Amino acid sequence: MKNHLGTVLVLGASGKTGSRVARRLEDLGVAVRKGSRSGNPPFDWEDESTWDQILQGVHSVYITFQPDLAVPEAEVCIRKFVNHAKKPGMHKLVLLSGRGEPEAQRCEQIVMESGLKWTIVRASWFNQNFSEGYLLDPILAGYVSLPAGDVKEPFVDADDIAEVVVASLTQEGHDGKCYEVTGPHLLTFKEAIAEISRVANRTIEYNQLSLSDYQSMLKEYNVPTAVIDLMSYLFSEVMDGRNASIARGVAEALGREPKDFGEYVSTAADNKVWSVDKN
Repeated sequence: MKNHLGTVLVLGASGKTGSRVARRLEDLGVAVRKGSRSGNPPFDWEDESTWDQILQGVHSVYITFQPDLAVPEAEVCIRKFVNHAKKPGMHKLVLLSGRGEPEAQRCEQIVMESGLKWTIVRASWFNQNFSEGYLLDPILAGYVSLPAGDVKEPFVDADDIAEVVVASLTQEGHDGKCYEVTGPHLLTFKEAIAEISRVANRTIEYNQLSLSDYQSMLKEYNVPTAVIDLMSYLFSEVMDGRNASIARGVAEALGREPKDFGEYVSTAADNKVWSVDKN
């Protein structure tokens, strides 16, 4: 680890990767400033007046954008934030990006052209979407409905992403790198749910919906329109087969293979993540 590493700002510090990055940095003795709406000082992507205070005295930033770099406002926000970040003492930016998203790659370019040191971590869908995200409740209910069929995805573990990010922030040799991070195997969503069902020893049905039926279902659950639009984009565009390949970013950054989906499922099941009765 660099002895001169100063305070690292972790945006989305309560999120899937941000929380893991913050914890690992703290374990290394790095000073961490956690960026969230409930933080002190607070950080809000929708309130530019909160940005300068949280950037004060920061050495490096891990940038995660909510809800996703694919949304229309992301590019403008990232450009404005990078301009705020370019101040004396700022050393490096590490951006979490989305694999197969042209909008995200435009945001990557903003970071690359910032004049600061940078690393891009371009990730596929997270394993943790099944245990910490929007798919947890349907799995617990025993019935998962998605507009995803035979297209396979190399689900990546959030722990692997966090380790790549921390290495990029604390070690030499990662500047100017774009790490495309995936898991080691391709799975359809149906296959992923079947694996969870088998290991958790629970019946979990998978139902493939049309996109329009999926949108109608989300509306019935009063999901905000912006979220419906994002999910529709991700399942109709990004899940068109463009990401049905394995990338080597984890091995390139860490010198080891990424965590297998089966290992993730086994650990989550041991922790009773998908148990209806967790007592």
